[in-house]
Amino acid sequence: MASTDTPAVLEDAADRIADFSLADLQVMLRRAALLLRNSGSIAFEDDIEEALRDLAGEFGKTRNDTVRFIVREWMEKNTYLPVHELDEDGEVDGNA
Repeated sequence: MASTDTPAVLEDAADRIADFSLADLQVMLRRAALLLRNSGSIAFEDDIEEALRDLAGEFGKTRNDTVRFIVREWMEKNTYLPVHELDEDGEVDGNA
């Protein structure tokens, strides 16, 4: 199975399930599991990964949540996303 289009191969297998061997189905399912397992992660250089781990520890967040936070902050700061505005007329209970 040299195809790299895993979704298409899986759909084809589902359409013709009786034509596939158990070994072929195992390979396809393992590839699909590997793709799903790795789909939510972006790989960075080692120094960035280390900084992300440290920062995630300081924030008390996961690595992925920290990446999301950094990207959102950057996008807001550079006006790609609207900034969350504070209600200036609201009470702060002594905290500013």
